[in-house]
Amino acid sequence: MPLKPAVFIDRDDTLLQDEGYMTRPEQVRLFPGTLDALLTFQEAGLTLVLVSNQSGVGRGWFSQGEVRAIQERMLELLPGVEFAALEYCFHLPEDGCPCRKPQPLMILRAAHRLGIDLSRSVMVGDRISDVGAGRSAGCKTLLLSADEELIKEAGPDHAVASLADGVEWVLEVTRG
Repeated sequence: MPLKPAVFIDRDDTLLQDEGYMTRPEQVRLFPGTLDALLTFQEAGLTLVLVSNQSGVGRGWFSQGEVRAIQERMLELLPGVEFAALEYCFHLPEDGCPCRKPQPLMILRAAHRLGIDLSRSVMVGDRISDVGAGRSAGCKTLLLSADEELIKEAGPDHAVASLADGVEWVLEVTRG
């Protein structure tokens, strides 16, 4: 069976508007165009994988149960969207965990399990660590930012202001 392309996507400030560490489901707000973008990817045959650092758990600010409650609310707001995997790292940056972005283990683990062609896949996020994880895993990278300094420092393959603005580019690069 041939390997398939995927969109690996960060959660906070990529799919969800984040004003700090979310601890309650009622804080969950999607960015405009998120649902349509994800449905378009899915309709194009792309596998969707969420990859998210959640160090607030390691810091004791919230629990894995609260992360799951936020996840459930996010999924309620995304009817018809099916994530093949939801990968989280709960460690602190100083823990040196190999799954914490910018390390690529969350991506590599999901790719192995799901039969994903990383060379035809894209990592989407809003931080340098997202770009670093995608690049280390062998994916193309899409940075969601209009900040020229951040774009220059991160060095993504492409940058746009929002996920909705990046749909056509993702579809183009995942066609292989």
